[in-house]
Amino acid sequence: VQLVESGGGLVQAGGSLRLSCAASGRTFSSYAMGWFRQAPGKEREFVGGISWSGVSTYYADSVKGRFTISRDNAKNTVYLQMNSLKPDDTAVYYCAAAPLYGAANHEYNYWGQGTVVTVSS
Repeated sequence: VQLVESGGGLVQAGGSLRLSCAASGRTFSSYAMGWFRQAPGKEREFVGGISWSGVSTYYADSVKGRFTISRDNAKNTVYLQMNSLKPDDTAVYYCAAAPLYGAANHEYNYWGQGTVVTVSS
């Protein structure tokens, strides 16, 4: 599975962005997907995950209630809708694929190249 993120950019605090992650390969719908982010000088952190069907999602506490993950298996795409953005959300955002929903971070075995999100105050 190859993953390509898009949709990053510069936004003011309180604004919204929607990131997309386009996947290649016929087996996309069999993978759970996750979003991660890495801010400058910090460790990569988990943002949220979605099951292969899209029915189940879960989020890091830092984004719960503000971010929403969805997927369209017909389009081989997963999305991250980000609302009420804060300067602390500034990071490179990555999508990743895992064989099972709820996988540990190290079990995500396919990664995109990342897209930059900058939130100005």
